[in-house]
Amino acid sequence: MKITGAVLEEIGRPRPYADSRPISISELDLEGPGPTEILVRIEAAGICHSDLSVVDGNRVRPVPMLLGHEAAGRVVEVGSSVTDLLPGQRVVMSFLPRCEQCTNCAADGRLPCTAGSKSNGEGTLLHGSMHLDRNGEKIFHHLGVSGFATHSVVDRASAVLVGDDIPADVAAVLGCAVLTGGGAVLNAARPRPHDSIMIVGLGGVGMAALITAISQGVSRIVAVDTLDEKLEHARRLGAHETYTPQQVLEQGIKAKYVIECAGNPRAFETAFAATEAGGTTVTAGLPHPDARAQIPPLTITAQARTIVGSYLGSAVPSRDIPKYAQLWREGKLPVEELITARIALADINAAMDQLADGKAVRQVIMFDAG
Repeated sequence: MKITGAVLEEIGRPRPYADSRPISISELDLEGPGPTEILVRIEAAGICHSDLSVVDGNRVRPVPMLLGHEAAGRVVEVGSSVTDLLPGQRVVMSFLPRCEQCTNCAADGRLPCTAGSKSNGEGTLLHGSMHLDRNGEKIFHHLGVSGFATHSVVDRASAVLVGDDIPADVAAVLGCAVLTGGGAVLNAARPRPHDSIMIVGLGGVGMAALITAISQGVSRIVAVDTLDEKLEHARRLGAHETYTPQQVLEQGIKAKYVIECAGNPRAFETAFAATEAGGTTVTAGLPHPDARAQIPPLTITAQARTIVGSYLGSAVPSRDIPKYAQLWREGKLPVEELITARIALADINAAMDQLADGKAVRQVIMFDAG
């Protein structure tokens, strides 16, 4: 079938992307689903730093690639081996499919699936298939989803069923920002109501961590960012205290659990410095592979400190996405408050500039519902 999608043509073009236009809006041919796959009509897709990191070269992927990994839509067709989904149902896509057979998949979300990581790096779906073509040229898949398009074929393992009552834009954001930020709180930090927690970096993941901590009734929630407008946003959402990183370091602000969501080594250093003795620093950001941070090793020993890495919120998507959907239903998780703009697919290059400048929490591409 013919689809329209946002294809990254070249990695590392100069900014502003609105001028250099590394992403083209292209007409593509999409092959139908294989036995373990489904065809989805995309309704909404969030723009995340994991998309930007391919555009700017922080994460090298094969190109040309149809971007987008945070998306929701309606099932159109299912493969012959898929028996638990029906056309018309709404699904949320997860960018790390799980084979449920490898050692990593037995780690209760702590480790990414070996097969899923391999296929993501190669630009294919979970079992190695590719379904995108442009005038005879193969187009690679982004993280098993390629959600910046009118339609997508994904492996069944990349989709989680949600109810029709979850709006498409909210559902999309559940699949990455909330799964990652919320999971850093619930699965990695695990604060109790009387604890204190600090979130360093208030992008989509950080704000999702913030509202998840609020939903759990944590008694002291501190939000940290370099931008005043994001600190104000955090206060509106319910943060008890807000600071810049400089204020945190100069005033010696600390919390028992500190979650770094910026993907920046200086943010990690700030998070570590702000962690109480006996506390836990959770790092959920994804810096450049060559980035390095400096921390005093003696502090880890002398203060009985813990550092925890949390990739995709240490999540099992099929288990965790329904939990966040239920929190939204109960009015405890205002995911819609994370969405700072709803845009058209044609605005994708300018949207990447907004993200790179730190001006956006979550921009969501909305597709024609017809």
